[in-house]
Amino acid sequence: MTTIEEKRIFAEKSGRTRVFVGSGVGVAAVSVSADLVGEFGVEYRTETVDIAGQPGQIAVATDEDIVLLGEEPLELGFGSATAVGFRRGAVVAGDGEGRVATATDPGEWVDAGTVGGSVQAIDGDLVAASDGVYRLVEEDGDGAATTLERTGLGAAADVASGDVELAATDDGVYRYEAGWKQVVEGEATMVAAGGDGRAHAVVASDFYARTRDAEAASAPGADAWSRISLPIEGEPVGVSYGPATYVVTADGHFLVDAGDGWRHQHLGLRPVVGCAVAE
Repeated sequence: MTTIEEKRIFAEKSGRTRVFVGSGVGVAAVSVSADLVGEFGVEYRTETVDIAGQPGQIAVATDEDIVLLGEEPLELGFGSATAVGFRRGAVVAGDGEGRVATATDPGEWVDAGTVGGSVQAIDGDLVAASDGVYRLVEEDGDGAATTLERTGLGAAADVASGDVELAATDDGVYRYEAGWKQVVEGEATMVAAGGDGRAHAVVASDFYARTRDAEAASAPGADAWSRISLPIEGEPVGVSYGPATYVVTADGHFLVDAGDGWRHQHLGLRPVVGCAVAE
Protein backbone atom coordinates (compact mmCIF):
# COMPACT_ATOMS: atom_id res chain seq x y z
CA MET A 1 0.00 0.00 0.00
CA THR A 2 1.23 3.50 -0.85
CA THR A 3 1.92 5.52 2.29
CA ILE A 4 1.15 9.21 2.69
CA GLU A 5 4.87 9.99 2.77
CA GLU A 6 5.39 8.17 -0.54
CA LYS A 7 2.51 9.95 -2.28
CA ARG A 8 4.26 12.99 -3.70
CA ILE A 9 3.52 15.06 -6.78
CA PHE A 10 5.85 17.01 -9.02
CA ALA A 11 5.61 20.66 -8.01
CA GLU A 12 8.24 22.71 -9.83
CA LYS A 13 10.29 22.50 -13.02
CA SER A 14 12.60 24.96 -14.78
CA GLY A 15 11.49 27.92 -12.68
CA ARG A 16 7.80 27.09 -12.94
CA THR A 17 5.47 26.62 -9.98
CA ARG A 18 2.21 24.70 -10.12
CA VAL A 19 -0.55 26.27 -8.05
CA PHE A 20 -3.49 23.99 -7.29
CA VAL A 21 -6.91 25.62 -7.16
CA GLY A 22 -9.84 23.85 -5.50
CA SER A 23 -13.36 24.47 -6.79
CA GLY A 24 -16.81 23.04 -7.32
CA VAL A 25 -15.56 21.61 -10.61
CA GLY A 26 -12.51 19.95 -9.07
CA VAL A 27 -8.84 20.85 -8.71
CA ALA A 28 -7.06 22.79 -11.45
CA ALA A 29 -3.28 23.08 -11.74
CA VAL A 30 -2.03 26.49 -12.88
CA SER A 31 1.52 26.78 -14.21
CA VAL A 32 3.21 30.04 -13.18
CA SER A 33 6.66 31.42 -14.02
CA ALA A 34 7.45 34.55 -11.99
CA ASP A 35 4.31 36.63 -12.63
CA LEU A 36 3.40 34.98 -15.93
CA VAL A 37 0.37 32.69 -15.86
CA GLY A 38 0.80 29.77 -18.24
CA GLU A 39 -1.34 26.76 -19.03
CA PHE A 40 -3.94 25.44 -16.61
CA GLY A 41 -6.43 22.59 -16.54
CA VAL A 42 -8.55 20.48 -14.23
CA GLU A 43 -6.60 17.49 -12.89
CA TYR A 44 -9.05 16.08 -10.34
CA ARG A 45 -12.77 16.17 -11.15
CA THR A 46 -14.49 15.92 -7.78
CA GLU A 47 -16.12 18.87 -6.03
CA THR A 48 -13.58 20.23 -3.57
CA VAL A 49 -14.47 21.59 -0.13
CA ASP A 50 -10.94 22.50 1.01
CA ILE A 51 -7.35 22.19 -0.22
CA ALA A 52 -3.94 22.18 1.47
CA GLY A 53 -0.31 21.74 0.46
CA GLN A 54 3.10 20.90 1.87
CA PRO A 55 6.38 20.18 0.05
CA GLY A 56 5.64 17.56 -2.58
CA GLN A 57 2.00 16.99 -1.61
CA ILE A 58 -1.50 18.32 -2.16
CA ALA A 59 -4.52 17.12 -0.18
CA VAL A 60 -8.17 17.92 -0.83
CA ALA A 61 -11.28 17.55 1.32
CA THR A 62 -14.48 16.41 -0.38
CA ASP A 63 -17.95 15.36 0.71
CA GLU A 64 -16.74 11.76 0.37
CA ASP A 65 -13.18 11.65 1.71
CA ILE A 66 -9.73 13.19 2.08
CA VAL A 67 -7.70 12.61 -1.08
CA LEU A 68 -3.99 12.99 -1.85
CA LEU A 69 -3.45 14.06 -5.45
CA GLY A 70 -1.05 12.46 -7.90
CA GLU A 71 -1.13 10.42 -11.08
CA GLU A 72 -3.59 8.19 -9.22
CA PRO A 73 -5.51 10.01 -6.44
CA LEU A 74 -5.16 8.27 -3.09
CA GLU A 75 -8.24 8.16 -0.85
CA LEU A 76 -7.32 8.19 2.82
CA GLY A 77 -10.49 6.75 4.34
CA PHE A 78 -11.50 9.65 6.60
CA GLY A 79 -15.01 10.04 5.23
CA SER A 80 -16.89 13.25 4.51
CA ALA A 81 -14.70 16.24 5.43
CA THR A 82 -15.04 20.00 5.80
CA ALA A 83 -11.35 20.89 6.22
CA VAL A 84 -7.88 19.50 5.59
CA GLY A 85 -4.35 20.52 6.51
CA PHE A 86 -0.84 19.23 7.12
CA ARG A 87 1.07 19.08 10.39
CA ARG A 88 4.63 17.74 10.75
CA GLY A 89 4.21 15.34 7.83
CA ALA A 90 0.77 14.07 8.84
CA VAL A 91 -2.55 14.87 7.19
CA VAL A 92 -5.09 16.50 9.52
CA ALA A 93 -8.81 16.44 8.74
CA GLY A 94 -12.03 17.71 10.28
CA ASP A 95 -15.73 17.27 9.63
CA GLY A 96 -19.06 18.97 10.16
CA GLU A 97 -19.65 17.14 13.44
CA GLY A 98 -16.46 18.55 14.99
CA ARG A 99 -14.23 15.48 14.65
CA VAL A 100 -10.51 16.17 14.18
CA ALA A 101 -8.08 13.37 13.33
CA THR A 102 -4.57 12.84 11.95
CA ALA A 103 -3.12 10.18 9.66
CA THR A 104 0.32 9.17 8.43
CA ASP A 105 -0.98 6.14 6.52
CA PRO A 106 -4.16 5.69 4.46
CA GLY A 107 -7.08 4.49 6.57
CA GLU A 108 -5.17 4.77 9.82
CA TRP A 109 -6.72 7.83 11.44
CA VAL A 110 -6.07 8.77 15.05
CA ASP A 111 -8.73 10.97 16.62
CA ALA A 112 -7.32 14.07 18.32
CA GLY A 113 -10.64 15.18 19.75
CA THR A 114 -13.90 16.93 18.98
CA VAL A 115 -14.54 20.66 18.76
CA GLY A 116 -17.83 22.19 19.83
CA GLY A 117 -19.08 22.81 16.31
CA SER A 118 -18.22 22.33 12.66
CA VAL A 119 -14.52 22.35 11.70
CA GLN A 120 -13.98 25.32 9.38
CA ALA A 121 -10.25 25.26 8.61
CA ILE A 122 -6.97 23.59 9.59
CA ASP A 123 -3.41 24.85 9.22
CA GLY A 124 -0.42 23.47 11.08
CA ASP A 125 -1.27 23.23 14.78
CA LEU A 126 -4.39 25.42 14.50
CA VAL A 127 -8.01 24.40 13.97
CA ALA A 128 -10.80 26.90 13.29
CA ALA A 129 -14.25 25.87 14.47
CA SER A 130 -17.67 27.43 14.79
CA ASP A 131 -17.10 27.70 18.55
CA GLY A 132 -13.53 29.04 18.58
CA VAL A 133 -9.90 28.23 17.80
CA TYR A 134 -8.13 25.05 18.93
CA ARG A 135 -4.53 23.87 18.95
CA LEU A 136 -3.26 20.35 18.25
CA VAL A 137 -0.84 19.35 21.00
CA GLU A 138 1.18 16.28 22.02
CA GLU A 139 0.69 14.53 25.32
CA ASP A 140 3.67 12.19 25.08
CA GLY A 141 6.26 14.32 23.26
CA ASP A 142 6.62 11.99 20.26
CA GLY A 143 5.43 14.60 17.74
CA ALA A 144 2.07 12.94 17.10
CA ALA A 145 -0.94 15.14 17.85
CA THR A 146 -2.99 13.35 20.48
CA THR A 147 -5.38 15.99 21.78
CA LEU A 148 -7.01 19.35 21.13
CA GLU A 149 -6.63 22.39 23.34
CA ARG A 150 -9.04 25.32 23.07
CA THR A 151 -7.17 28.63 22.78
CA GLY A 152 -10.12 31.00 22.91
CA LEU A 153 -11.88 33.46 20.59
CA GLY A 154 -15.37 33.07 19.17
CA ALA A 155 -16.55 31.50 15.94
CA ALA A 156 -13.60 31.30 13.56
CA ALA A 157 -13.79 31.10 9.76
CA ASP A 158 -10.10 30.45 9.11
CA VAL A 159 -6.66 30.02 10.69
CA ALA A 160 -3.12 30.36 9.38
CA SER A 161 0.13 28.99 10.77
CA GLY A 162 3.36 30.34 9.31
CA ASP A 163 5.83 32.97 10.48
CA VAL A 164 2.83 34.24 12.47
CA GLU A 165 -0.28 32.45 13.73
CA LEU A 166 -3.55 34.10 12.71
CA ALA A 167 -7.27 33.57 13.13
CA ALA A 168 -10.19 35.08 11.22
CA THR A 169 -13.26 35.69 13.38
CA ASP A 170 -16.54 37.60 13.20
CA ASP A 171 -14.97 40.67 14.80
CA GLY A 172 -11.48 40.71 13.28
CA VAL A 173 -8.11 39.17 12.54
CA TYR A 174 -6.18 37.99 15.59
CA ARG A 175 -2.51 37.14 15.98
CA TYR A 176 -1.36 34.66 18.61
CA GLU A 177 1.61 35.55 20.76
CA ALA A 178 1.17 34.38 24.36
CA GLY A 179 -2.53 34.96 23.76
CA TRP A 180 -4.73 36.35 20.99
CA LYS A 181 -4.42 40.02 20.03
CA GLN A 182 -6.60 41.76 17.46
CA VAL A 183 -4.60 43.23 14.55
CA VAL A 184 -7.42 44.14 12.11
CA GLU A 185 -10.98 44.99 13.18
CA GLY A 186 -14.04 43.83 11.23
CA GLU A 187 -15.64 40.61 10.03
CA ALA A 188 -12.78 38.43 8.79
CA THR A 189 -13.33 35.51 6.44
CA MET A 190 -9.81 34.45 5.41
CA VAL A 191 -6.23 34.55 6.69
CA ALA A 192 -2.97 33.24 5.23
CA ALA A 193 0.62 33.27 6.49
CA GLY A 194 3.88 32.18 4.90
CA GLY A 195 7.13 31.23 6.54
CA ASP A 196 8.89 34.39 5.38
CA GLY A 197 6.73 37.05 7.01
CA ARG A 198 4.15 37.38 4.25
CA ALA A 199 0.57 37.31 5.52
CA HIS A 200 -2.82 38.34 4.14
CA ALA A 201 -6.42 38.57 5.27
CA VAL A 202 -9.89 39.41 4.01
CA VAL A 203 -11.87 41.68 6.32
CA ALA A 204 -15.32 43.04 5.39
CA SER A 205 -14.57 41.96 1.80
CA ASP A 206 -11.37 44.09 1.72
CA PHE A 207 -7.96 42.51 1.09
CA TYR A 208 -5.19 43.23 3.61
CA ALA A 209 -1.47 42.51 3.68
CA ARG A 210 0.93 42.45 6.59
CA THR A 211 3.63 45.03 5.86
CA ARG A 212 7.27 44.04 5.41
CA ASP A 213 8.42 46.20 8.32
CA ALA A 214 5.86 44.85 10.79
CA GLU A 215 8.56 43.30 12.98
CA ALA A 216 10.24 46.69 13.26
CA ALA A 217 7.20 48.17 14.99
CA SER A 218 8.03 49.74 18.33
CA ALA A 219 5.79 47.61 20.55
CA PRO A 220 6.72 43.96 21.09
CA GLY A 221 4.55 41.75 18.90
CA ALA A 222 3.03 44.73 17.11
CA ASP A 223 1.74 44.31 13.59
CA ALA A 224 1.16 46.70 10.70
CA TRP A 225 -1.51 45.83 8.13
CA SER A 226 -2.51 47.71 4.99
CA ARG A 227 -5.52 47.49 2.70
CA ILE A 228 -4.49 46.27 -0.76
CA SER A 229 -6.24 47.20 -3.99
CA LEU A 230 -6.61 44.33 -6.46
CA PRO A 231 -7.22 44.79 -10.21
CA ILE A 232 -10.39 42.66 -10.09
CA GLU A 233 -13.60 42.88 -8.03
CA GLY A 234 -13.93 39.29 -6.79
CA GLU A 235 -13.37 38.53 -3.09
CA PRO A 236 -10.22 36.50 -2.32
CA VAL A 237 -10.85 33.10 -0.75
CA GLY A 238 -7.31 31.72 -0.76
CA VAL A 239 -3.67 32.81 -0.74
CA SER A 240 -0.55 30.67 -1.21
CA TYR A 241 3.14 31.54 -1.17
CA GLY A 242 6.05 30.45 -3.32
CA PRO A 243 8.44 32.48 -5.50
CA ALA A 244 5.44 34.85 -5.78
CA THR A 245 2.19 35.46 -3.93
CA TYR A 246 -0.82 33.65 -5.43
CA VAL A 247 -4.44 34.65 -4.80
CA VAL A 248 -7.73 33.11 -5.93
CA THR A 249 -11.21 34.59 -5.75
CA ALA A 250 -14.54 32.87 -5.27
CA ASP A 251 -15.60 33.69 -8.84
CA GLY A 252 -12.54 32.07 -10.41
CA HIS A 253 -9.90 34.76 -10.83
CA PHE A 254 -6.26 33.78 -10.32
CA LEU A 255 -3.80 36.54 -9.39
CA VAL A 256 -0.03 36.54 -8.99
CA ASP A 257 2.38 39.17 -7.68
CA ALA A 258 6.11 38.51 -8.02
CA GLY A 259 7.04 41.99 -6.83
CA ASP A 260 6.02 44.14 -9.79
CA GLY A 261 2.28 44.32 -9.24
CA TRP A 262 -0.65 42.00 -9.80
CA ARG A 263 -1.34 40.02 -12.96
CA HIS A 264 -4.53 38.04 -13.28
CA GLN A 265 -6.30 35.39 -15.32
CA HIS A 266 -9.87 34.11 -15.14
CA LEU A 267 -9.89 30.31 -14.82
CA GLY A 268 -13.56 29.68 -15.55
CA LEU A 269 -13.98 27.76 -12.27
CA ARG A 270 -16.56 28.41 -9.58
CA PRO A 271 -17.10 28.39 -6.76
CA VAL A 272 -13.39 28.46 -5.86
CA VAL A 273 -12.62 27.46 -2.26
CA GLY A 274 -8.86 27.99 -2.02
CA CYS A 275 -5.42 27.31 -3.45
CA ALA A 276 -2.22 25.52 -2.41
CA VAL A 277 1.33 24.87 -3.60
CA ALA A 278 3.38 21.71 -3.11
CA GLU A 279 6.57 23.43 -1.99
